[in-house]
Amino acid sequence: MTTVRRPGWWYPYIFVAVFGVVVAVNAVMVWFAGTTFSGLSVEQAYDKGVAYNRVLAAARHQEALGWVVETMTRPTPDSAATVITQTYRDRDGRPIDGLRVRVHLTRPATRGYDRDIVLASSAPGDHVAIVALPLPGLWDLEAVAEGAATSYQSYQRFVVP
Repeated sequence: MTTVRRPGWWYPYIFVAVFGVVVAVNAVMVWFAGTTFSGLSVEQAYDKGVAYNRVLAAARHQEALGWVVETMTRPTPDSAATVITQTYRDRDGRPIDGLRVRVHLTRPATRGYDRDIVLASSAPGDHVAIVALPLPGLWDLEAVAEGAATSYQSYQRFVVP
């Protein structure tokens, strides 16, 4: 004698299969979440937060100086490197001499290509460097100019063709 299956006998298996797919997709998402971006955008965030009032005071001091800083970037004629030029002038337009200018170059989208360079003084108030950057695209330039009595920070985003 043969047994006839009731209609809809396979419905429970559909529920098990759907939940199995959901669990598998969730497991893959958890794995990707744990092995990709850590969520940290700033190193030593606590220490920087504690020092925030000092950062604000330094920004007010820098604004009171009234310096005018101009940053220019352009490719060399053969496009193998980038020329970085910074000019420092006081509020009256006179060049500020005697500065040591350090520049930190980073790519906002990729890690591992950071560069630290020192700009050479080419004229009073003018500083220049030629740097070969490994990748085209967007770069961030953070400059710190240190003089005998003060320092000045500036930021510029530029594109390397």
